[in-house]
Amino acid sequence: MSKDFEITDEIILDATPEQVWEAIATGPGVDSWFMGRTEIEPGEGGTSSLDMTDAMGFVQKSAITAWEPARRLAFREDGPDGAFGAFEYLLEGRDGGSTVLRFVHNGVLAGDDWDEEYFESMRAGDLMFLRQLAAYVKHFPGRHASSNLFLVGPAVPDSERVWSRFADALSLSEIAEGAPVRLNVPGLPATEGVVEFLGAPYFVGVRTPHGIHLLVKGYRNVLVVGYHGFSEDGKDIAQAWRSWLASA
Repeated sequence: MSKDFEITDEIILDATPEQVWEAIATGPGVDSWFMGRTEIEPGEGGTSSLDMTDAMGFVQKSAITAWEPARRLAFREDGPDGAFGAFEYLLEGRDGGSTVLRFVHNGVLAGDDWDEEYFESMRAGDLMFLRQLAAYVKHFPGRHASSNLFLVGPAVPDSERVWSRFADALSLSEIAEGAPVRLNVPGLPATEGVVEFLGAPYFVGVRTPHGIHLLVKGYRNVLVVGYHGFSEDGKDIAQAWRSWLASA
């Protein structure tokens, strides 16, 4: 049975429309806050290709349906049985160099490959990446990530256990937005940071001087660690977080 859906959000970004456009409409820009690797053939009628082969074993290609630099970007992927997913970003500049971003994700989920948990996880994922975009353009403007990790771990149904582990990894007794943290993950330096954004019971985003970490309890209780780094090599970071996930 198919399901129509629409997810909308609005966020104020501490960046100009031109800076936000570079972050959402170029491959290196998108790779600095979104999962996987993205290549973009610019212009209406072009393509956006998301490569998630390493993490999840797929490549997603979408057709660009609107291309108005610093104003509007839209793209759409069509699937079998009438399924599709479409994304639209609308940018509006404000005084002081900020931008209002209006985001719309709509489409049709076909067949029986979805449930309400899937839809809620999708909604949470959209929110999570918009918050990560906001952190990127505010704290790392004009820079491109040298490390882009999306590490998929085991499924852990016990939410209390998962969030206790998240808190321990951040040296916190309780996770709260704005809380100062100190990474406590074997193999990683004890780096200071802050809880940049929070979407319990799904995700927490942590900003350090070198990048943005994501700790996620996703669809079907699967744990995910994401990292976008702007200065150091990500190999040691990937190994440390993989070991942390394996011990979950």
